[in-house]
Amino acid sequence: MGTVYKTRDCFLWFMSLIYLFAFSSLYIQIPGLYGDNGILPAKLVLKEGDSTWQDLMEGQPTLLKLMPRLGLDTQMGMDLLCLAGMVISFFCVASRTARDFISFTLLWMFYLSLYQVGQTFLWFQWDILLLEAGFLTIIVAPFNLQLLGRRWPVGNPHDGITLWLVRWLLFRLMFASGIVKLTSKCPLWWGLTALNVHFESQCIPTPAAWYWHHLPEWFLKLGVVVTYVIEIPIPFLFFSPVKSLRTFAFWSQVLLQMSIIITGNYNFFNLLTITLCLSLLDDSFSLFSQKPMKGANGKKKSNTWSVVSILANVVFPSVVLGYIAYETWQLFSLRIMPDWTIYSKIAFSEKSFFQWLEKIMPYTVYLGAGSLTLEIVISLVKSIFDEKGLLRKGLCIAGTSFFGSVAVFMFVISLVPHTQVHKPTQLAVPKVVTQYHGLSKPFHLTSSYGLFRRMTGADGRPELILEGHANNRTAEDGWKPYAFLYKPGDVSECPPVVAPHQPRLDWQMWFAALSNYQNNPWFLNLVYRLLQNEPDVLDLMGPNPFPNKPPKYIRAFLYHYYFTSPKDCKGKTKCNWWKREKKSEYIPALSLTEPTFVEYLKHNKILQEKPTKKFKMDGKIAKFLKWAREAIGQPEGFSFSLSMFGSAILVMFFNRAVF
Repeated sequence: MGTVYKTRDCFLWFMSLIYLFAFSSLYIQIPGLYGDNGILPAKLVLKEGDSTWQDLMEGQPTLLKLMPRLGLDTQMGMDLLCLAGMVISFFCVASRTARDFISFTLLWMFYLSLYQVGQTFLWFQWDILLLEAGFLTIIVAPFNLQLLGRRWPVGNPHDGITLWLVRWLLFRLMFASGIVKLTSKCPLWWGLTALNVHFESQCIPTPAAWYWHHLPEWFLKLGVVVTYVIEIPIPFLFFSPVKSLRTFAFWSQVLLQMSIIITGNYNFFNLLTITLCLSLLDDSFSLFSQKPMKGANGKKKSNTWSVVSILANVVFPSVVLGYIAYETWQLFSLRIMPDWTIYSKIAFSEKSFFQWLEKIMPYTVYLGAGSLTLEIVISLVKSIFDEKGLLRKGLCIAGTSFFGSVAVFMFVISLVPHTQVHKPTQLAVPKVVTQYHGLSKPFHLTSSYGLFRRMTGADGRPELILEGHANNRTAEDGWKPYAFLYKPGDVSECPPVVAPHQPRLDWQMWFAALSNYQNNPWFLNLVYRLLQNEPDVLDLMGPNPFPNKPPKYIRAFLYHYYFTSPKDCKGKTKCNWWKREKKSEYIPALSLTEPTFVEYLKHNKILQEKPTKKFKMDGKIAKFLKWAREAIGQPEGFSFSLSMFGSAILVMFFNRAVF
């Protein structure tokens, strides 16, 4: 690869933006989710008395253990970390000089600290992906140090090594996401019918999902084939020495992520994945480069070089892509039918797939090791021959040696989660590597991934509807449904556009509907807060059907929701987006006097006979945090996230900090 200084700056800018979205989205949900009167009070996660530096590193490391030293309780500590993260990421978006090692270290520490007490509402793959990508961003970011009265060049030979780690993370993410769809033995993925239900059954679809759901079946099957190709063979091109192949891989991944963005609300996840894809590019990419590329001496390249260039950038990529196309055609029995539709069906068996996986997994490790070794060698050569001045050469060699060692360590410990998709290969990983990975696990430096492992909703999307009654648990009438801000409820409501905000309660309602309340104990906590008319929790939901007095009883039913079809809407001036069927009772009518319900709340310390003693929070930091919370509250997440983004962009342009 060529120079990557502009690529690195672009990557850092997008990571700053993603942190801004992540902290902003979480901040406005803290009282309802984690406050003392929230659904899962964060104070119950931390042991009382944890306030020393030694306590900080024991168990799950989090800065929230030190908040009593600042005169803050856990909820206010979360407010402080979120606000600090918002401020730092805001300035990182607005100013290039703020995007350095220190800023990204603080952002990662803050998000890790919040994640450790986030419980169910923060246990998403994009949260651990942000932690791993965030740690790598610390390694990628410049130190911005000023030595001997001068600022050294912002670009360094070792930048290629640090960005390689981002590329390796991207490879692991995409490759695993493709492989697990087949290792799960999900009949919808193996039958190429996953997209027939995906747009309808995903957590929070967008309006476009309704239209994509009604695309022809042959086209949706072909979409599954394309997904497999983008996620399994294409990632191997990430390590190609040929720029055109890496560029093709980049646009393939962007195409997939943009399709997901258009049809689903997956918060900052797809933007984060696209950001990781920037590691496939160098400064010669057209969006970064303002001048046409020339030879090293600035002169026109020779005829011999032109022939080599054509072979490397045209002939070889054509052969590689042609081979991928041929294998795709064979493995998925692709045929063009007389009506110009495309027939597709998986032509390989589960046995042959697992045999192939057993053979290919070791080669993914060899490919990564070889590519990293080459990157380190290239960086050392650049340090020795391209840098001028003895001091500068020495610093670059030292930097390459240090970051090369860090990269080797990160690569080695990542082999444990990487090989998780194939247990025999994981068992072959040396025990010492597994031990080092175990030591790093509390910090989430490396994690395993595998999105959309099994497709749900083959018989309609399960959806929970909560209902309250003022005074009678056996009455048939008088039950009022609770509305949510984003998830399906009223069949006439249009699906929302909410990303990059993640409404974490709405998301968990989707997961709760896939199981039972026994596997989702937080759901009973939600019922308890609604029986109290708890305002912090109600702020996370739609209009309160009991604004004056809380309900006496609350129950929940399981429904199956389906997109309406064009036939349903034929001849109608206004058509519902959804239709639904009541399936079963999810929880019976509960009240605050129900003995088993009260016992459950006491067992989980939601209801305490002797409330924990609160210490005074009257310091300047506590007063500021109270003022900020009263001023901001818990506003609608999508608008708040975009307002933060828009403000940062305005400041960036005024500051002339456009990369």
